[in-house]
Amino acid sequence: MPEKALVVIPTYNEAVNLPQLVPQVLAQDPRIDVLVVDDNSPDGTGALADEMSRANPRVHTLHREGKLGLGTAYITGFKWALERSYDFMFEMDADFSHDPVHLPQFLTAIRDADVVLGSRYLQGRVTVVNWPMSRLMLSYLANIYARWFTGLKIWDLTGGFKCFRRRVLETIDLSQVVSNGYAFQIEMSVRAWRKGFKLREIPIVFVDRTEGQSKMNRAIVREAVLKVPRLRLMAWFGRI
Repeated sequence: MPEKALVVIPTYNEAVNLPQLVPQVLAQDPRIDVLVVDDNSPDGTGALADEMSRANPRVHTLHREGKLGLGTAYITGFKWALERSYDFMFEMDADFSHDPVHLPQFLTAIRDADVVLGSRYLQGRVTVVNWPMSRLMLSYLANIYARWFTGLKIWDLTGGFKCFRRRVLETIDLSQVVSNGYAFQIEMSVRAWRKGFKLREIPIVFVDRTEGQSKMNRAIVREAVLKVPRLRLMAWFGRI
């Protein structure tokens, strides 16, 4: 049987972007399916996802009762995928900041890795478009902070365009993941690394959204600042 991949796309008020994004994702490789995890979007994103699902068997939808956070959306999607025959599971944003054209590069890179991360800062080279300097500096410094605390030598630990082999998500106890925002991205990579899996970065071009509103807020930043030291302590005590 050919290998199958699932792209998990969490959504909240992405009715403008989703109908354009999903066909582009599916066009990259016939092995790719899409799972939309919608948090009861007031703008009807969930209903649009249902329409696409009825029209195309490669599109699937999960509905949640409210805005429960990015990390828990991915955990929900991963568990759904593990109950089925998917070999690779992707994380991907719904706002086109993650360009679908990079998906084949991930599927090539995962041949000799367990986790592939799309990097905006590989070898110190910044490939971010349309971010204000303040947000770029916040993101870049956050990655330096995360590398220092965790010891994981990855250039872009906070990036959310990623691909996992099935065995990684089977090995990590998803019920023990404690982070939800950007810290979730760091925690998943650290947990995979601590389990002995091979992580690899590939360069991507990250373009800031042009439609809809960013989900970034102070609570997400605060969580990342506080959870990163906690990850180091958990590693010291063998809890990762």
